Amino acid sequence: MNKITNFLIILFVTLLFSGCDKLPFIGQAGPAKQAALKPPAGETVVAMVGNFYITSADLDKEVDNFNSLASAQKLDKNKIDTRDKKVKYLRDELVRKYILYQEALDRGLDKKPEIVKELNAAKMNLLIAELLRKEIEKIDVSSKEIEDFYNQNKELLKEPEQRKISEIMTPTEDEAKQVYIELLKGTDFASLAKQYSKAKTASAGGEVGLMAYETNAANRIRPDKFYEVAFSPSLDAGGTSSIFKTPEGFYIIKVDSIKKSEPKSLTELWDNIKSWLLFEKQQKAIVELANKLSGETKIAIYEEKVQ
Repeated sequence: MNKITNFLIILFVTLLFSGCDKLPFIGQAGPAKQAALKPPAGETVVAMVGNFYITSADLDKEVDNFNSLASAQKLDKNKIDTRDKKVKYLRDELVRKYILYQEALDRGLDKKPEIVKELNAAKMNLLIAELLRKEIEKIDVSSKEIEDFYNQNKELLKEPEQRKISEIMTPTEDEAKQVYIELLKGTDFASLAKQYSKAKTASAGGEVGLMAYETNAANRIRPDKFYEVAFSPSLDAGGTSSIFKTPEGFYIIKVDSIKKSEPKSLTELWDNIKSWLLFEKQQKAIVELANKLSGETKIAIYEEKVQ
């Protein structure tokens, strides 16, 4: 089945991107082998391919899907954002899709056992998705629930303390001592960084920028000792560290400023908390529904047959 699917996809993509000038006008296609479908009531028909009607709603949905894919691939320039592009997409892409679908039906491909199996699987997934949508659409989160969550987790919702750090790194301790002496004399830190530092930040006066203490060593962008010194309680805003050694060299750092850890306001976090609580309640509802149905359904699992 995978080989058949891959072949069809390759064929379809090839046709989509080949020349479209030879595409027949709507209404000129040959006679279809199946009974004609009725036009959808109350909808605007924008094209007819064989016995299939394409409505304005169908076209809009296809265009939305195409534009979403273009955004995901960062190809915004390819988006369908004008009427002319929309008409071109209808003629060149959507009509071709229906032509190929009509041909597949005329050849009876929808009756092949492996195709029927795949279609049934897709149908099952769609129906499950609709069932779950129906179950969770009635779930909501009250203002009180959001406020209670905020008050109970206020400490956990704090932004971590951030420190604006500047650095000077030298390959030898003697050079670091020379820099340190200059700092004691009152020489500007940024000037010394530009003159002596071998770190990548030297040209920017040693400015590293805002940093938060990273508890996970695997995510740290500086050596462990750097974090230990930079976030030492004894190093206040405006303070300069003593010389310390890391695998990269000898460092002197300055804490330019400190942004204290403070909880965000309820207003700032309202939407995020609501989304989180809604997700939790929806997941709980799905699990409860599945458990309830499990108790009402005859189930047999043959673990010994699983390879």
